[in-house]
Amino acid sequence: MCAATSPAVKLHDETLTYLNQGQSYEIRMLDNRKMGDMPEISGKLVKSIIRVVFHDRRLQYTEHQQLEGWKWNRPGDRLLDLDIPMSVGIIDTRTNPSQLNAVEFLWDPAKRTSAFIQVHCISTEFTPRKHGGEKGVPFRIQVDTFKQNENGEYMDHLHSASCQIKVFKPKGADRKQKTDREKMEKRTVHEKEKYQPSYDTTILTEMRLEPIIEDAVEHEQKKSSKRTLPADYGDSLAKRGSCSPWPDAPPAYVNNSPSTVPTFTSPQQNTCSVPDSNSSSPNHQGDGVSQAPGGEKLQTTATIQETQQWLLKNRFSSYTRMFSNFSGADLLKLTKEDLVQICGAADGIRLYNLLKSRSVRPRLTIYVCQEQLSPPQQAAGSGSENGSGTPCVYHAIYLEEMVASEVARKLALVFKIPLHQINQVYRQGPTGIHILVSDQMVQNFQDESCFLFYTVKAENGGIYIILK
Repeated sequence: MCAATSPAVKLHDETLTYLNQGQSYEIRMLDNRKMGDMPEISGKLVKSIIRVVFHDRRLQYTEHQQLEGWKWNRPGDRLLDLDIPMSVGIIDTRTNPSQLNAVEFLWDPAKRTSAFIQVHCISTEFTPRKHGGEKGVPFRIQVDTFKQNENGEYMDHLHSASCQIKVFKPKGADRKQKTDREKMEKRTVHEKEKYQPSYDTTILTEMRLEPIIEDAVEHEQKKSSKRTLPADYGDSLAKRGSCSPWPDAPPAYVNNSPSTVPTFTSPQQNTCSVPDSNSSSPNHQGDGVSQAPGGEKLQTTATIQETQQWLLKNRFSSYTRMFSNFSGADLLKLTKEDLVQICGAADGIRLYNLLKSRSVRPRLTIYVCQEQLSPPQQAAGSGSENGSGTPCVYHAIYLEEMVASEVARKLALVFKIPLHQINQVYRQGPTGIHILVSDQMVQNFQDESCFLFYTVKAENGGIYIILK
């Protein structure tokens, strides 16, 4: 992980790394196999799950209750996220709404892969408030990697590694690192020998205990999670290195044959993709969002997935994670005050208007009926009946732009007339003259005016529409 370790750690203790809340940190996924080791994964993808877990054993036993309390105080937030635009080489990234502290993805050990993580919880959020200025609890960043079994599921455990971290409010980690460095500079040479140097990077050391592998749903149903690491873990230190340059990929593990990307089996997960390691820019993002079913208005019957698509379609992509468990009915039950509190004033009011308000009132409404008889056969003043005595049925035309082209377009839409066939729209004036319908004329129409119209064929095969 590309973050410096603290210099205030004793020689035989595990390293400690300070992170800033919400800042992206790179975890480089490296293939450390020796030549000939585990040939069954050569040329294949593996799955890794990154989690932020507690280091203290006391909190490990009450992890479920601790996370539920954090979720209550921070609704809609996650403890751990992936910075998708920055990440490289990871495929089929998934987050489970029921596991706020975990992310998972597929990757190819033969390719350069980086996962950029963001930790949103801070260490003091899990410290009992007593006198103020309490010492924050340490966390662990834990990476568990799995290969496919005979059924194609990623359940066979390959490797687990972790490191100890503390998370501070933005820029707090930099201040803490500086404080530790200044303290060490004041110590004597003999005292300094008892402490580790500060390394530029943090190596996630291999765990002696395999993690407990369990289905996400079963994990959520358990009242307390079991420990995954001993609290006193870390009696040996691995070599430290630099974040750059990238190590050369071993040629023996390069996969030149295309392979299909298998999918995960975990339920109710949000899916997104990142560029692979051969992409020219790590900031490239996938494009295209599928259209939300059910039209523009969110329906009460919309599923969670349909609600997510509706939010994306209506430019609320930054809140999809916050509403990741909301169906259409759940979202429609929120009040205006709820939405403003969750999304802020501007987006909250816009979301409320889309969910609850009626459509914007048109600037002008006119009523139009198509006459079925030719003009010479029509009786004068037949505004309510046509020549055969059948009542005229009017259609409402709603205008937002109040221009002549919009009148032609709406008439074509309502009366199923090909728009390209309409040459001009005229209004019948005194003594039967035809007056061109211009933008200025439309702007001077009386609201809720009634018009009869008929069509006249033009020499070029088009039609003229005459309003009466």
